[in-house]
Amino acid sequence: MMTLFTTPVALLRRHVVAPAARLAGHPLPSPLDGRVVLVTGASSGVGEATAKAVAGRGATVLCVARRQVELDRVVGEIGAAGGSARGYRCDLTDAAASDRLVAQLLEEHDHVDMLVNNAGRSIRRSLELSYDRAHDFERTMAINYFGPVRLILGLLPRMRERRSGHVVNVVTWGVQMKAPKFSAYIASKTALDSFSRIAGRETFLDGVTFTNVRLDLVRTDMIEATDAYRRAPAKSPERAAALVVRALEDRPVTISTVAGRVGEVLNLATPRLMDAAMAVMNARMPDSSAALARSDGRDAS
Repeated sequence: MMTLFTTPVALLRRHVVAPAARLAGHPLPSPLDGRVVLVTGASSGVGEATAKAVAGRGATVLCVARRQVELDRVVGEIGAAGGSARGYRCDLTDAAASDRLVAQLLEEHDHVDMLVNNAGRSIRRSLELSYDRAHDFERTMAINYFGPVRLILGLLPRMRERRSGHVVNVVTWGVQMKAPKFSAYIASKTALDSFSRIAGRETFLDGVTFTNVRLDLVRTDMIEATDAYRRAPAKSPERAAALVVRALEDRPVTISTVAGRVGEVLNLATPRLMDAAMAVMNARMPDSSAALARSDGRDAS
């Protein structure tokens, strides 16, 4: 669901100008055509689907991930389809490696027009099983918050200098729902969501904007370890990527789901009632076998 804060120009282009151009036989190029777009976590899932969709709209895609073999596969598939892509292996939790990546990107491409912070870590574990696992929270913040922030800080000066740029953060509807057992994950994504809203206000007059895409459940490797999600309704990576592309093209403040917005309103209007409802859900959806086995969750990159 698109928020009402999509720019009027973007709405006019998407719903009036673009359809009229198609009817006239002269479809408009995507706003991504000719842009340099950096996508993290591009070796699988939503990141892979986003990289391919962005390349299909004429952008040069800079794919960043940890797994070299999968990264090479994605870049090769984009090239075979006629798109333009470059691959960069990087562990975004390594501050020095991240800084080297930024320097390399600016040297090779001069600038990055758009950044998609998609790489992330999801973990579902109750607090009862987390008393001696502070490292779960540290690792989750490292990839979901500090990694994206470091990339933003590295690329933002050039964007502001050029008075043009856009950052899309793939977060979660959990920032609105506050679901139990996701304290590490949702807290890290909420931090990024809030950072971006503040950063967007500081850079707005410089022509640099931010969008938070609050996705619901997506069928990727990240949810495989959670027994309760194996039969739950979930978006395909391609459908999720379509929302990221919309965020890149139209630059709304936020993209979110109807369910997420309803949950957000109920949390504000009836907080204790929502506490009770979430407590019941928490009791009825126990920790997964992976969490009970004290595994470390799944990374997506």
